[in-house]
Amino acid sequence: MNETVLPMRRGIISKGLSQAFLANSETKGAIMTGKNQYVVRRGDGWGVRGEGNSRLTASYDTQREAIERGREIARNQGSELRIQGSDAKFREAWSYGNDPFPPEG
Repeated sequence: MNETVLPMRRGIISKGLSQAFLANSETKGAIMTGKNQYVVRRGDGWGVRGEGNSRLTASYDTQREAIERGREIARNQGSELRIQGSDAKFREAWSYGNDPFPPEG
């Protein structure tokens, strides 16, 4: 199984890992419980989209507004927020679940 590992603000996570995975003694609960949220460019504005959804959850004029709403949703769901830059590349990701790969140090 080939998986791409993406660098994260807080640790690393395999591309495509989005839903809860089985609890064990180390994690003491689900890692991700809700859908990952994506802040994406939409025409002249920005939007928030849940993973796997074809439609936007919400639309905004600015990226900042979309990030604020996406962060709220991700925190409430214990999931991840991924932010797309103006160049259409995802520039950062924030994990609000139980992080299985916390940063060292």
